[in-house]
Amino acid sequence: MFTYFRGLYMNFSQRKKKSKKQEHQRRRTEEEAMARTISYITGSQLLSLKRRPNIAIVDVRDDERSYDGHITGSLHYASGNFTDKISNLIQEVKGKDTLVRGPTCARRLANYLDEVKEDTGIKNIFVLERGFNGWESSGRPVCRCTDIPCKSQNAE
Repeated sequence: MFTYFRGLYMNFSQRKKKSKKQEHQRRRTEEEAMARTISYITGSQLLSLKRRPNIAIVDVRDDERSYDGHITGSLHYASGNFTDKISNLIQEVKGKDTLVRGPTCARRLANYLDEVKEDTGIKNIFVLERGFNGWESSGRPVCRCTDIPCKSQNAE
């Protein structure tokens, strides 16, 4: 009888250890997924973030960028071929919080990062509320250079 109860106890303790390990793995997976959240930010929030060296701004507009201007210092990855060039983008923004102007491309970036399981250091992905038009209409700095990427630090 003692052997029977001992067997039950051993079985229970092994399941408990296995359960703790599975719980730890589940939490780690959730933390990694949460590490790359997509959040909307305002122009004012972006203006203060822009001063930090660990922010990358990615403009995903296609032709509009060339005639409407763009946010100073932004990178250009047009939405039309965003998915094809996403690995280049990852290398360019590695280790930075990243603002992607369009929510669709922001989701593509987050999905790509989840699939490759590579540590890129990109923890946050932001989408600019009201996009470039909202940025410009609120009097924020706009650059009209034709450099890709924009090398300007000040608006023209």
